[in-house]
Amino acid sequence: MNVPVTEPSAVLQPVSCDSDVVAARQLARTLAVGIGFSRPDQALIATAVSELARNIVKYADEGEIELCSVVSGVKSGIKVTARDRGPGLEDVELAMQDGYSTGNSLGLGLPGTRRIVDDFKIRSEPGSGLVVTVVKWR
Repeated sequence: MNVPVTEPSAVLQPVSCDSDVVAARQLARTLAVGIGFSRPDQALIATAVSELARNIVKYADEGEIELCSVVSGVKSGIKVTARDRGPGLEDVELAMQDGYSTGNSLGLGLPGTRRIVDDFKIRSEPGSGLVVTVVKWR
């Protein structure tokens, strides 16, 4: 039986420069504290948001991070949605492999983010952008 997930209002952080990455990371940490996440989980959430926001700056120039608390039955958590209007990914499976990068990086951002959250969904339309949605449950 699927329990519906309820989502209170979301907070949006536009992302187009490094200071926006820092702001998104801080918003995520603040929300995680309010939900009652442990310090290690707060750090994981902040890291995931930082990786997603940095990808926006590096590959798409601009986008947004949406943060909200979520509840499913007795579980509570934080949901993060990163959206951009950049080039998207031609091959999502390839992009999710450790070490793959089109931007001269270590290629650990998306695969690493997937490892530190509980739910991970990515949707790409080449030429129209990327949407990554993650959830970390408490």
